Amino acid sequence: MFVSPAEIETSVFAKLPEELKLKPGEANEWINGQPQGMPARSLLEGPSFDREGRLYCVDVVTGRIYTVSDSGEFNIIADYDGWPNGLKIHQDGRIFIADYKNGIMLLDPVNGKVTPYLERANLERFKAVNDLFFAANGDLYFTDQGLTGLHDPTGRVFRLSNSGKLTCLIDNVPSPNGLVMNLDETALYVAVTRANSVWRLPFNHNGDVTKVGIHIQLSGGIGPDGLALDEQGGLLVAHVGFGAIWVMDAKGEPRHRINSCAGLHTTNLAFGVTDPNELYITESGSATVLRARLNVPGKMMYSHR
Repeated sequence: MFVSPAEIETSVFAKLPEELKLKPGEANEWINGQPQGMPARSLLEGPSFDREGRLYCVDVVTGRIYTVSDSGEFNIIADYDGWPNGLKIHQDGRIFIADYKNGIMLLDPVNGKVTPYLERANLERFKAVNDLFFAANGDLYFTDQGLTGLHDPTGRVFRLSNSGKLTCLIDNVPSPNGLVMNLDETALYVAVTRANSVWRLPFNHNGDVTKVGIHIQLSGGIGPDGLALDEQGGLLVAHVGFGAIWVMDAKGEPRHRINSCAGLHTTNLAFGVTDPNELYITESGSATVLRARLNVPGKMMYSHR
């Protein structure tokens, strides 16, 4: 239906040392509860830059949070009893974690302490939160994925307003994952991994979600994971199991395919701060952070305004 997208190649920016992974054959509760064939010794996710240009990422399997230096060196910032799956930084410098085990957490980067921020929706525990995103006004959006899928389409997407009001926007999603808003923030894009699609959640004037539909339908691999937006409104989709990042224009037409030079588990992505044309990608199968250069810079994140 579309012209074949131009291809962009990647290079390895950083590789997690072997000693920071689980030992071969070692398992834990996270690994035992996931589908077979997933990365078993580490699972890098949640790349995010702070205002000073420091790159953070998380490792779901080991419960660690890292910074990655300009030379590609991993430094442990936190090592705790949790399954950190996503990370975003508030405008005031607070570091928020979507912790699959514990809920929404806060990280103190000075002492490495991780503390609860939002553990429940009212009195009920979350299924298992996955990723998060800040709107320009400071509202926090996050996905509650758990083990949902086409067999159990009950995943949820929440909004925690800047004033502290928690709202469930939608509750029938088969595995909601990464999320980002469109350019004018009138709609939310959500990666629906087990439906191999990206949904578009438009907002009405009251801030409620209405007329939800499919924005992009993929095929092959496992499904979309992390999402990002460029400054022209183009949507970037990390396609797990396909080893690619799809760059779509604002209409949803494929513009570029960014190829992983490492493995097929391209989980998440973030544009650089000092150079917003540089894209950083976590490839979890090989425990590497990849880098690619694009001709359209990324949209400025809330934390950098």
